[in-house]
Amino acid sequence: MFEGFWWIWLIVAAVAAIAAYACGFYYRKKVAEAKIETAEQSVKRLYEEAQRKAEEIRKERILEAKEEALRTKTEAEKEVRERRAEVLRVERRLATREENLDKKQEVLETRENRSNERLAAIDRAEAEINALRNEQLKRLESISGLTQEAAKELLITSVEQEAHRDAAILVRDIEQKAKEEADKRARNIVTLAIQRCAADHVAETTVSVVPLPNDDMKGRIIGREGRNIRALETATGCDLIIDDTPEAVILSAFDPVRREIARIALEKLIMDGRIHPARIEELVEKARREVDTQIREAGEQTVLDSGVGGLHHELVRLLGRMRYRTSYGQNVLKHSIEVAHLAGIMAAEVGANISLAKRAGLLHDIGKSIDHEVEGTHTQIGADIAKKYRESNHVIHCILAHHGDIEPNSIEAVLVQAADAISAARPGARRETLETYIKRLEKLEEIANSFDGVDTTFAIQAGREVRVVVKPERVSDADTALLAKEIAKRIEAELEYPGQIKVNVIRETRTVDFAK
Repeated sequence: MFEGFWWIWLIVAAVAAIAAYACGFYYRKKVAEAKIETAEQSVKRLYEEAQRKAEEIRKERILEAKEEALRTKTEAEKEVRERRAEVLRVERRLATREENLDKKQEVLETRENRSNERLAAIDRAEAEINALRNEQLKRLESISGLTQEAAKELLITSVEQEAHRDAAILVRDIEQKAKEEADKRARNIVTLAIQRCAADHVAETTVSVVPLPNDDMKGRIIGREGRNIRALETATGCDLIIDDTPEAVILSAFDPVRREIARIALEKLIMDGRIHPARIEELVEKARREVDTQIREAGEQTVLDSGVGGLHHELVRLLGRMRYRTSYGQNVLKHSIEVAHLAGIMAAEVGANISLAKRAGLLHDIGKSIDHEVEGTHTQIGADIAKKYRESNHVIHCILAHHGDIEPNSIEAVLVQAADAISAARPGARRETLETYIKRLEKLEEIANSFDGVDTTFAIQAGREVRVVVKPERVSDADTALLAKEIAKRIEAELEYPGQIKVNVIRETRTVDFAK
């Protein structure tokens, strides 16, 4: 019976296989759909996370931008306040200057009125003289039997003699009064300028000694076989002197800027502790940039403090270089600022060009910033620099004339010359070495002893007075005044000195006898 229905079993098996395949296919489909759904959810979570992080980053950036904007606004407001304060200070200075000008105008008007009164008095005196002259002519004609021409000649001779005598007396009195008034006026102007110009009373000194934490650092600075010290000297152009001085290294260089670069670089090396050629070159370059920045800032601050504008940027840089330049121990930059202020104050007192006087005073020693690099005197170098950067001919003339190399032809040049002398000669402004001081005293005595008839010479009062004892049999009393004047001229021509030197010539006659 079963054998006859084998095909039925075959169909049933086929149907079961098909059903099993369909079930497997359905199951795989469901599994794949589940994986796809899981992947989509993962992607969705990642997308949401990314959006959340992007939103946080965006908020952080917005917050940072707001903080930066607030900081910039604060800085801008601070700068505006500082500018306003500076403007107020300038306005106050201008108001003070205007008030001083008004006072000076009143003084000038008063003097003008006095001069007009004096002229009127002179006119009245002249009218009285003419009346007396006419009366004398009439009397002479009536009393004497002289002709009119003879009487006229006699009268003219008499009047001329009297007029010459009166004129000589009047001229002498006027000259004496004018001299006294000029001296008094000059003293007042100089005193006022010195009082209004605040300056240090002690000269600065350039110290080229770098302190060390201990003496072991000297060996590290020298390096193996001296490679570190050679690298430092080559990079800076300075000589390093390492001797028995405890915990100190001495820097030697004619160029003050190089010496400053070497000092800063060496201090940085000592603080850093890593001393080798590569590090030396790196820190020297950093020190050079730092000094350049300091030079530029010093020049800009100088222009701001002195109130001189419109300078070429290279002139500003050269002014900054003078911060590291000294003359007889006096800082050249501070000396130039002081000269500018003094010249400006004195120019205001005498009615000269204030801006020109201050500008010339600030630039009068500009040649000293490069006089160790260029041949020539600092006055000629300064004039060449001013001409190169298109300064006016008046400024160039003031620079050339401030040491008397040429005769000053303007009041501003004279004021700059006087301000330079005041700044250099005031107590404590400059120092001089013992060798220079002794040489000056020896030169004073040598100049005085070179004249004929001089017996002995003594330089006293720290070189501010020289006493000359002459031989009485060879120099008369009348010759002493001429000898003193000639010695003074020789000293002025051959010596450079602060202030003035008094020449005192002494002639003494002694008669000796013995009672036997």
